[in-house]
Amino acid sequence: MSFILALDQGTTSSRALIFDRAGAVRAVAQQEFTQIFPRPGWVEHDPTEIWATQSGVLHEALAKAGLAARDIAAIGITNQRETTVLWERATGRPLANAIVWQDRRTAPLCDELRAAGRAPLFAAKTGLVLDPYFSGTKLKWLLDHVPGARDRAARGELAFGTIDTWLVWQLTNGAAHLTDPSNASRTLMFDIHTGEWDDELLGILDIPREVLPRIVPSSGVVAQAAIGGIDVPIAGIAGDQQAALFGQACHVPGLAKNTYGTGCFLLLNTGREAVASTNNLLTTVAWSRDGRLDYALEGSVFIGGAVVQWLRDGLKLVRSAADIEALAASVPDNGGVYLVPAFAGLGAPHWDPYARGAMFGLTRGTTSGHLARAALEAIAFQSADVLAAMERDAGITLTELRVDGGATANNLLMQFQADILGVPVVRPKVLETTALGAGYLAGLAVGYWKDAADVASNWRVDRRFVPAMAGSRVAELRECWEKAVGRAKAWA
Repeated sequence: MSFILALDQGTTSSRALIFDRAGAVRAVAQQEFTQIFPRPGWVEHDPTEIWATQSGVLHEALAKAGLAARDIAAIGITNQRETTVLWERATGRPLANAIVWQDRRTAPLCDELRAAGRAPLFAAKTGLVLDPYFSGTKLKWLLDHVPGARDRAARGELAFGTIDTWLVWQLTNGAAHLTDPSNASRTLMFDIHTGEWDDELLGILDIPREVLPRIVPSSGVVAQAAIGGIDVPIAGIAGDQQAALFGQACHVPGLAKNTYGTGCFLLLNTGREAVASTNNLLTTVAWSRDGRLDYALEGSVFIGGAVVQWLRDGLKLVRSAADIEALAASVPDNGGVYLVPAFAGLGAPHWDPYARGAMFGLTRGTTSGHLARAALEAIAFQSADVLAAMERDAGITLTELRVDGGATANNLLMQFQADILGVPVVRPKVLETTALGAGYLAGLAVGYWKDAADVASNWRVDRRFVPAMAGSRVAELRECWEKAVGRAKAWA
C-alpha cells in the first residue's frame, strides 16, 4: 500500500502529513520556527531554519507512520506565499533572511509605482494591487540592498524563489529551480493571462530574468526528491490558499472557502475566467492542471489567527491558543469593545499598509474576556468585509462558506462568523485541507486518485453552523466595526 506525503510550509511552522486514498491523515509532524522582527513593520525568516524544520518533520512523519520513502507514491508541496528568498546557485547559501509576506518595508516603493501611474498595468497583467505583500518589490529590495546582488543576479549566479521553490531546490539537492503558476501569480512579475513571466513588469521592477525559476504545472511530475537514497516524485505544488481551495473540493466555479490560519484567505473559484475585481480583491491563478489555468478571486486578511497568538505571546492573556474560546465565552458579548488587528497594515478590501492595530470602546468595565471576544470577532468581521466585496465582484450570493484552518476548531468563532455573514458556515471532518489539496494535486498527477470527482468524494461535513443572530444586531455590530476600521487607517 502506498501513501501521499504533503509538505505544508507555513508562516509560523513547518508540517508534514501523510494521507491515504480516503484522504485520511495517517501521520502528522509539526515544528515551529523563529519569527524575526528587525524593525517595526519588518518580518523575516531564516531560510536555513525553514528547510531544517521542514526536513525534520518530513522524516518524523514517515517514522510516525512506520513508512519509508519507497512507500510514498508522490510528494505535494504547499507553502506560505509571497515570502521571498534569494540564494547562491553554487552553494545554496541564502544571501539574506527571507522577507515574509507580512513585511511592510517596500510600502514607499509601492507608493512610487502608484504615483508613476503603474498600478493599472500591474492590475491588468497580474490581477494584483501594488502592495508590499507581494514578492516582486521584496526581491527588488534585496537586489538593491544586498551588496553586489544585482550584478550577480544578472550573471546568473543567484536564484530567487518563493518558499515552494526553496523547498524543491533543497529536496533535489539544487537540481530543480521551479515554481507553479499559483505561486508565480503572487509575485507582481507573472502575467496570469499568458502564464509566463512578463518582461515589461520585470523591467519596471529592474529584476533580471536570469534569477527567476521555471514555471511548471501545479499537478504533474516536475522533479525527483532524494529521500534516504530513494527518488520520490514531486508531483503537486500550490500556494497554501489555492491548495486549500482544491482540498475543500471547490473544483468548479461558484464554490468558495475561507482558511483561518495566521491570516484569513477567502477564495472563490471562477474557473477559466480571470474575473477582474472592481472591489479591491485579487485575481489569482487557482492552479494549472491538464494544460489549462483555473482562476480565483481572493480576499486576503493579513492578521487572522495571529491575533490569538498576540493575545497569548504579547499580552499573556492565555497560556495556549485553545484557551481563547473559554475566555471569550466568559462574557455574553463584546461589551462594546472592537479590536482592529492591523499589525501588518490592512489587506483586502482596504489595502492600507499604513494602518496599525487599534482597540476601541474600552471602559473600566472591560475585562480580558471582552478583549478575547473582540479578537475573535475581528477575525469574523474582516472575513465578512472580504465576502461582501467578493459577492459584488462575482455578481453572486454565496449560499454557504466552507472553512478550514486551525481556528475553525473554535465553535464560538464559527457561530459568530455564520451570524455575521447570514449564511451557513460548513466545517469539514478533515481540517487539513491545505496539505490535503497539495496531496490531491500530487496524487492525481501519478494516478493515485483517478480524477477530481474521485478526490471530491472524500469531502465530508463535520458541522454546519447556521445563522442565529437578529439582523438588526448584525447591522449594529458591523456599523461599529466599520467605524473602528476607519479610525485605524493611515496611522503610521
